[in-house]
Amino acid sequence: MAVLPSLQRSLISVCFLACLATPIPLPTDAPTCTPDESAHYSLTFTGKWTQDAFPKQYPIYRPPAQWSNLIGVSHSVDYHMWRRGDFASNGVREFTEKGEAWTLMKEVEAAGQRVQSVLGVFSTPAVTAGSGQASAEFEVFASNPYLSFMVRVVPSPDWFVGVDSLDLCEGGQWKENVSLELFPYDAGTDSGFTFSSPNYETIPQDKVMQITSSSPNHPANSFFYPRLKHLPPIAKVMLTKIKKTNQIISFPAEPTQSNQLPTDNEIEEKHIKTPLDCEVSPWSPWGLCKGKCGDSGVRHRTRYVLMHSANHGTACPLLEEEKKCTPDNCL
Repeated sequence: MAVLPSLQRSLISVCFLACLATPIPLPTDAPTCTPDESAHYSLTFTGKWTQDAFPKQYPIYRPPAQWSNLIGVSHSVDYHMWRRGDFASNGVREFTEKGEAWTLMKEVEAAGQRVQSVLGVFSTPAVTAGSGQASAEFEVFASNPYLSFMVRVVPSPDWFVGVDSLDLCEGGQWKENVSLELFPYDAGTDSGFTFSSPNYETIPQDKVMQITSSSPNHPANSFFYPRLKHLPPIAKVMLTKIKKTNQIISFPAEPTQSNQLPTDNEIEEKHIKTPLDCEVSPWSPWGLCKGKCGDSGVRHRTRYVLMHSANHGTACPLLEEEKKCTPDNCL
């Protein structure tokens, strides 16, 4: 997926917000969340949207499964980019439906000018497959210790993953490492059921809600897996606090049990295969009774496969039945 067309100039239009924030203090190793002490973080977004984990209607082409740019903000408690149970803004609508960030960035800019609640805006590159990684760095202050971000599920009607107002200051100290599993959300602005549904505006608009294996409770929904209690995570995000030495940012030299990124083997051990049961159409009407007059005849009915099974799900049943009958139109 191409980089969001409006993203670069959008970010330029709001970059002055960082200049309005408290000046960057002299470097220190103290991890306290004091008003004059900032913290730098590295964010790594990992897509886990694979055909094994989400086999139902998995997008293969036009376009294949992928992720948009991540749009993130560091902010204070009185700002929300999005919130579960609230109505999505016009900026969120345009981003989740079309991948366009211009209106969303204008909303962020307006919040920064009005109450100085937004410290800065950052983004990652798009991830051009369902699985993959993208990274960025950002800064927080004690007055703006919250992180929010969104990533659009591509293709989809208005689905996304994200975090709303994650507080990085806990007990007066900056968190060193944070790892979160991400699940899909519906922005409530488009009523499509599948990844490739055509645009179908939701009137009246619904509130932002989390998509689960049983909600929306409709077999056509791309995330409808009635055998599952919970969906597997479709993505994850890892945050690592970056140490500063003489204004030079560096990662911890010695990885520890708490801050070490998972290895390829550890990721492989968590590989998920979601069972998908076969789905078939209703039976057709019984056909004409065929046979010789005076003898017993046979009539047939058929059904067809709507979705093939995967990952040891229930196999497809018989697609044709016959039964004995008396031949039609015998004289």
